[in-house]
Amino acid sequence: MQTITSTEGLAAFCEQAKSHPYVTVDTEFLRERTYYSQLCLIQLAFPGPEATCAAIVDPLAEGLSLEPLYDLFRDTSVVKVFHAARQDLEIFFVDAGLIPEPLFDTQVAAMVCGFGEQVGYETLVRKIAHHPLDKSSRFTDWSRRPLSDAQLKYALADVTHLREIYEYLAKQIKKAGREKWVEEELGILTSPDTYIVQPDEAWQRVRTRTSSGRFLAILRELAKFRESFAQTRNVPRNRVYKDDAMVELASTKPLNAQDLSRSRLLLREARKGEIADGIIAAVKAGMECPDSDLPRPDMSAEKLQVNPALADLLRVLLKAKSDTAGVAAKLIAATSELDALAAGLRDVPSLHGWRRDVFGADALRLCDGEIGLATKGQKVVTVDLR
Repeated sequence: MQTITSTEGLAAFCEQAKSHPYVTVDTEFLRERTYYSQLCLIQLAFPGPEATCAAIVDPLAEGLSLEPLYDLFRDTSVVKVFHAARQDLEIFFVDAGLIPEPLFDTQVAAMVCGFGEQVGYETLVRKIAHHPLDKSSRFTDWSRRPLSDAQLKYALADVTHLREIYEYLAKQIKKAGREKWVEEELGILTSPDTYIVQPDEAWQRVRTRTSSGRFLAILRELAKFRESFAQTRNVPRNRVYKDDAMVELASTKPLNAQDLSRSRLLLREARKGEIADGIIAAVKAGMECPDSDLPRPDMSAEKLQVNPALADLLRVLLKAKSDTAGVAAKLIAATSELDALAAGLRDVPSLHGWRRDVFGADALRLCDGEIGLATKGQKVVTVDLR
């Protein structure tokens, strides 16, 4: 088992990787005490014997630079293979401002190949690689040193089995002619916008039933302050104040320290100092927001005139199409999209790209009365009504 603790060692391994068609990548990190993930371990493997073709990189080793790895990530002749890559990619984007190219995510590929919705790595190891997976080190504190042999073995298994999984899924996708499907699904993962959190937009992630523009203006300012404070101090959002406390503050509108002291949900640390000052300033800014700049909640979904019978037919059609294509139904269309189609909306993802070919085109024909549904043995099929 190779453990790399120097820049020179990492550079040598990455140079070897460049002579292969792909390299599998995984990370171990902590995020409980920070806003940004703390990278603790990187696992790499390329085709060949595990002893020489797989390695664990210790990014916490003194003096180690990750630039050789980033140089490998920029090499477009080598496919970078991850499983459920979202959080791994965020770490590299925040640290180096790059996204590995080209990218292959085995979780996305597995959904396209009919393994279900958001299939886990352990399931793919069992079904494709036919190996047991020891998950006893799953909740390890990866920042502590030294790591045991059991921990290192556990970590390395996340990339060694991934080689077999990648080769199998890549072959299946090519055989089915679904390379374009995977490419479309990876669009979100490879977009820098996915990893940039704008404080001005943070309020949109907070759940509230209130649609008052003034309330939402205060909520927007409180969420903006929290996001900015958490980013600059590298602390979790909830360490500043939690969502339920933010909603309470937007309702009670505290304008001074005495008002803050009456909050039921606000953390004690947030009732004084910089956070308290930030809360009071945010509430004041929301209260003084001009009417023309008040947030406007999206009420379009609530106003939809959904035809329930048509929505049910679309659900049956989706199930039939997903079974035929061997793709998870939720990957093709969300339930909300079916309701939108049944209400007459046409700007939904399932009417574009590969989803249109698999489901969307016939969904439109069903909505327009051009086709119906019938049973043929154990299958549901479409019937031309024109």
